[in-house]
Amino acid sequence: MHIVDLIAKKRDGDTLTQEEINYLIQSYTKGKIPDYQMSAFLMATYFQKMNDEEATYLALAMRDSGDVIDLSQIPGIKVDKHSTGGVGDKVTLVLGPLLASLGVKFAKMSGRGLGHTGGTIDKLESIPGYQVELKIEDFIKQVNTIGIAIVGQSGDVAPADKKLYALRDVTATVDVIPLIASSIMSKKLASGADAIVLDVKVGHGAFMKTEEEAIKLAELMVSIGRLAGKQMTAILTGMDEPLGHKIGNGLEVYEAIETLKGKGPQDLVDVTVEIGAHLLLDAKVETQFEQAKKRLYEALNNGQAYQKWVELVKAQGGDISVLEHPEKLLSSKTVPVFAEKEGYIMDINALDIGKAAMRLGAGREKKEDNVLFEVGLDLHQKIGSYVKKGDVLATLYVENRGVEEAKKLILGAMTIGDEKKELPLIRRTIK
Repeated sequence: MHIVDLIAKKRDGDTLTQEEINYLIQSYTKGKIPDYQMSAFLMATYFQKMNDEEATYLALAMRDSGDVIDLSQIPGIKVDKHSTGGVGDKVTLVLGPLLASLGVKFAKMSGRGLGHTGGTIDKLESIPGYQVELKIEDFIKQVNTIGIAIVGQSGDVAPADKKLYALRDVTATVDVIPLIASSIMSKKLASGADAIVLDVKVGHGAFMKTEEEAIKLAELMVSIGRLAGKQMTAILTGMDEPLGHKIGNGLEVYEAIETLKGKGPQDLVDVTVEIGAHLLLDAKVETQFEQAKKRLYEALNNGQAYQKWVELVKAQGGDISVLEHPEKLLSSKTVPVFAEKEGYIMDINALDIGKAAMRLGAGREKKEDNVLFEVGLDLHQKIGSYVKKGDVLATLYVENRGVEEAKKLILGAMTIGDEKKELPLIRRTIK
């Protein structure tokens, strides 16, 4: 088998076999195929695409390039959830303890943020002492003991994907749905869960800007997961405005704590409960969707979910005193952003809101950048809100950088006019 033949085959629009894709991934991971030839293959794929079968073979080959986590020592059905990334998306922080409080095994490996999208691991690291790295045996023991562990992805999970993604990033071949789907699913399949719900974001602040793109990606990822023997569901959720009100690592932990105490913003609660209900059914804890949702709302409101959150943070070495005084997670320096005109908030460009938080230091422009855990912003107004000139649109939590740029981005992101709009939050469910 020769790489030149495979480049030509894909260039001409032909379908690759599983054996050919395995050869391609194994050889590239081992350094036997140089970057310039893999770049040619990626560009051929960008134009000619892949069918569902090829994308599945690619996901499986990348999964098998490194460690595949064996969770068989954890009895019962293990569940996981993945978000395609958005602004203010702290669903995992709420969902995990919520499900575990109802007896579901939540074994989660999460990533760091890059660009305008935040990462669960960065958020958890804003809690002093929280250990994001556990040995696999300790990870399994913790899930068996308290029903939940949330850790960083191992450096040995899907190394082919890491190498391939870095190349896609510099060859303008990121934006092709079969490559996106196989990249995401290679890591999910390597993480060992039995049932997975995918939260596919769509809108300004998401990688998928249109519903049509989001549906294609969701359907392909569900197909890949099913072909690999997993229980799969995807939901499309709106990201035309940030989820919740707070954006930034410590701020999002603060809002997650409020939500786990039954005082969270309605959009965050509704998305979390929607995902959680599917996973309660998958885990055989409930048989009726509406009853599952009812139990989840109850667990948020009666303190059950919050107690499981405390158990999680304590088990992974976090300072639980911060949970009772979450204001310690926030910068003491604040700057208000005032409305410059009166009217309804008709649109919020979530991407620019995410960029504003990033300019303050809450996110990374490059993988090696450090983040400031205590900075970010609290968005007081949502689409449909009525504001007067001089009302506070947002409060910035700042240190010593990016303040004026962040203010400008926020004012530019919010369209104020005469029409009151409402956007659907849960767009579609794909099984």
